Amino acid sequence: MFSSFLKILLIVPFIVVMSIITTVVVVLTRSPIVFDSLVRFFYSGILVLSSVKVKVVGLEGFDASRNYIYVANHSSYYDIPSVMTGIPDKFIRIMYKKELQKIPVFGWAMKWTRFYIPINRGRGMEAQQSLEKAIERIKNGESVLLFAEGTRTTDGNLQQFKRGAFNIAVKSGIPVVPVTINGSYRIMPKGSLQIRSGEITLVVGKPILPPAENGKSSELQLMEEVHQSLSKNFIAQ
Repeated sequence: MFSSFLKILLIVPFIVVMSIITTVVVVLTRSPIVFDSLVRFFYSGILVLSSVKVKVVGLEGFDASRNYIYVANHSSYYDIPSVMTGIPDKFIRIMYKKELQKIPVFGWAMKWTRFYIPINRGRGMEAQQSLEKAIERIKNGESVLLFAEGTRTTDGNLQQFKRGAFNIAVKSGIPVVPVTINGSYRIMPKGSLQIRSGEITLVVGKPILPPAENGKSSELQLMEEVHQSLSKNFIAQ
């Protein structure tokens, strides 16, 4: 437990300092290359301070020159750092709840740098407009990371998938790459402040092309294909 406390003492000020640096530099330069370099350093730093290593399997034939929608299972806060540092895609964006912008420093950085994609999870016109803007950005060449379950697992097992990620994938028409994340639940399960050292393994599946037609049946078809890929490589924790 003392080890976790020490890690938190190192990680929290690192997050604050890097959020401030990233915000100032990106606001001044408006450069996506600079932003992504800082983000990779940020997530790499968190992993190093946490004594967490990332192993990636399945990158044979991976085409890093085009954009994808990465759909993964969600077990821990360490899922995002592992994907952002482990997959050789320079411009992976994260879709996040708009209310996270209210978090001091870190949330402000997400808002002011403007490269990540805010989603209003409420109802009505604003929620729909935020989704349409996200889909347009994906169509225009940005890769994005989505979580099939919508939230972190509470027991280390795969949860029921939600249609949200697949609705976005079908409407954007961009190939979906299933990413199975193993080991992150042990590092830091939901509801725990303990950070364990260890290794996270990413299993990158083959790209899946969404059905040509929009609609619920297409979303469910894509969801089933992605579920088969993730469940085949998933190791219960």
